[in-house]
Amino acid sequence: MKIERLLFPTKFSELDFNSLESLLMLKNVGLREIIFYHVIPREEVGFVPYGGYLKEEEERIREEARIRFEDWQKALADKGINSKIIIEVGEPVPNILKIAEKERVNLIVVGKKKKLGHDGHFIGSHTLQIITRSNIPTLVSKYMVQFEREGEIVTRTNDDIFKRPILATDWSEPSERALNLLISLNGLVEKAFVCHTIGVKIVKSIDKTELHRIEKESKERLEKYCERLKSAGISAESHLGAGRTTLEVIRISRDVNASMIIMGTTGKDRLHELWLGSVSHRVSAMSELPTLLVP
Repeated sequence: MKIERLLFPTKFSELDFNSLESLLMLKNVGLREIIFYHVIPREEVGFVPYGGYLKEEEERIREEARIRFEDWQKALADKGINSKIIIEVGEPVPNILKIAEKERVNLIVVGKKKKLGHDGHFIGSHTLQIITRSNIPTLVSKYMVQFEREGEIVTRTNDDIFKRPILATDWSEPSERALNLLISLNGLVEKAFVCHTIGVKIVKSIDKTELHRIEKESKERLEKYCERLKSAGISAESHLGAGRTTLEVIRISRDVNASMIIMGTTGKDRLHELWLGSVSHRVSAMSELPTLLVP
């Protein structure tokens, strides 16, 4: 699973270009083209009382978006990356999902690139809808974030996201695909981490002997993941957690100073609790790190 074509939807918010620049290193592992995409909300140019359809307003917005995109294209050309501009009127979420399928991209990049404040939530409703419905790997980008840690407000810039990724796995097929995507990033990764959490419901429902058996098996499976990464030339380290999955993934990611979290979005294992998409969605919402979700 290689990232060769990438969809970059944007509303031209602050730091969007900085976030784009941080992705250009993907050229070294196969990125060939970036699709720039801007959706003009229908309500901005749609029928208004006594005004009809605002065609001139649509053309003005289109021209502004084109000029901005063409400026961005220069940065891509310098890196040898092709690009394509698409500007449409419509609804952001369905349009983004539709164009991603039509253009056969390998990755969608969504999310606010600047999120300041410490309300503990890093994604908006549109991003949540996209990661819930997307059949394509989706990166929730968080170029600059502000969050609370140990009672202090911390500002973090995520500008080297592929350096120390952590894969949170539940042994499912999406987790397997996430591992393969991580392997495809060889050359960008300084060190990778693999973690698994024995869920709190499991811990509460079994005796100590069974817990030790699950712990032993989980560690062995984590080591097999690490061996596959090492065979691909990526330094890897495993971590096993226990408790509430979302909080454990975030805790471990901070302990190892990870640069990005990679997760499958669905799946279950016979030994472990159901890994609902909501777990990966909660990690995306609560973690200060960019989150790459793989269906």
